[in-house]
Amino acid sequence: MEIYSFKKEVGKKITHFNSNFIMSRIINTNSQAHIGCMNLEADGVIGYHQATVPQLLLIVEGEGVVRGKEDKFITVQQGDAVFWQSEEWHETKSSNGLTAIVIESKDLNPSDFMPKRETISNT
Repeated sequence: MEIYSFKKEVGKKITHFNSNFIMSRIINTNSQAHIGCMNLEADGVIGYHQATVPQLLLIVEGEGVVRGKEDKFITVQQGDAVFWQSEEWHETKSSNGLTAIVIESKDLNPSDFMPKRETISNT
């Protein structure tokens, strides 16, 4: 399991075409991808299971905890991106709820676009 950041602070200011916004790059894939939105309510769980393909979970709202095969949960929040390799065991939980976008594809490599999150807080 790896944790990356797509927060505003790691983005790039875009001014082309009279634009004024910050773009945080996330991923590029040449393979077919499945993209979905997951809404965990209070005490929500994405149960412990193996990823069928590489999987990137982008936390867009709220906070929760994630783990890989180890029984050690790591806190994640808005702007964090969690990456699991194919066949990697993982789980996501949220006490107060969270919304996340999930991207699944056989050739994801988030390190090409996002920096790893510097500070990891354990719970």
